Amino acid sequence: MTFPKTGLYAITKPDNKSIAEIISDVEAALKAGLCALQYRDKQPIDAVFLAGALKELCQQYHTPLIINDHVDLAKKIGADGVHLGKEDGLIQYARQQLGSNAIIGVSCYNDINLALQAEKNSADYVAFGRFYPSSSKPLAAPAELTTLTLAKKSISVPIVAIGGILPTNSQVLLDAGADVLAVIGGVFTETPYESALAYQL
Repeated sequence: MTFPKTGLYAITKPDNKSIAEIISDVEAALKAGLCALQYRDKQPIDAVFLAGALKELCQQYHTPLIINDHVDLAKKIGADGVHLGKEDGLIQYARQQLGSNAIIGVSCYNDINLALQAEKNSADYVAFGRFYPSSSKPLAAPAELTTLTLAKKSISVPIVAIGGILPTNSQVLLDAGADVLAVIGGVFTETPYESALAYQL
């Protein structure tokens, strides 16, 4: 699969939930229409089992599954790709491990130069954020709308915005230059199906 050019990119929020609850939440969101799903879990109970189950679900809905941080997990379950932060290794290593068709996304925070370098190194998308206060990333440094606008003028791969994004503030990011909106709590805090539909992307 290829990374989508537009849409809602949901990121799992497994805190205090059972594996069954996480899978149920994800399926509800997939039914509402996601362009991609990222499995993110900082304290996994059984990452291989859960990621594998999410992979099967995503295949049913023809939606790419991307693993946060862990190239080895992405390779083990045959995920569609991996998302790398600044401490998660090199794009070149991920590409070597996962193959030429894997989706590789990179966190660029508020740094356009990181994004330009990531694109040069064959990243499939670049992500900026956080743009609004976020319970999932409360300590993340803020990003500016002007960064999205500059990225839109200088970067050809899809531009992802993340951080506190809700239906009420999402259009501002799209107008500034974001192509895809990455959302955690806005989808998975309460009712995933209705919450995902509210973004109307």
